[in-house]
Amino acid sequence: MSSSANKPSNLDSALAHLADVVDQRRDAFKAGNADPKTSYTALLFSKGDDGILKKIGEEATEAVMAAKDARTSKLAPEQQKLLVGEMADLWFHCLIALSQFNLRPEDVIAELDRRLGTSGIEEKAARKAANKD
Repeated sequence: MSSSANKPSNLDSALAHLADVVDQRRDAFKAGNADPKTSYTALLFSKGDDGILKKIGEEATEAVMAAKDARTSKLAPEQQKLLVGEMADLWFHCLIALSQFNLRPEDVIAELDRRLGTSGIEEKAARKAANKD
């Protein structure tokens, strides 16, 4: 399914561009210039924090189910396409949540960069210790 023709030249900039569009639509909704009856993004923002987070849960479940189906079908091309589509839906809805909380994908990438080279087990233990303080 992957090919260099399908890859953006810079993943960070592709996510930043999509986040810019989401932020613009959020701002249009807040200004009363986007109708939840005609704009899916406005509809999501109209549901507030709980509605957005619930949608992420639904999309995450759909992504998990698509991955399970892909695993059992040995990643047939149609299952790969379905899995990628479900992951795209999940990422999109995560961008909506980031925007809702005035965050950007660059914040997530910075956190991933910070964790680079750190054992996941060590990183989780450090977070757990910090939360006890």
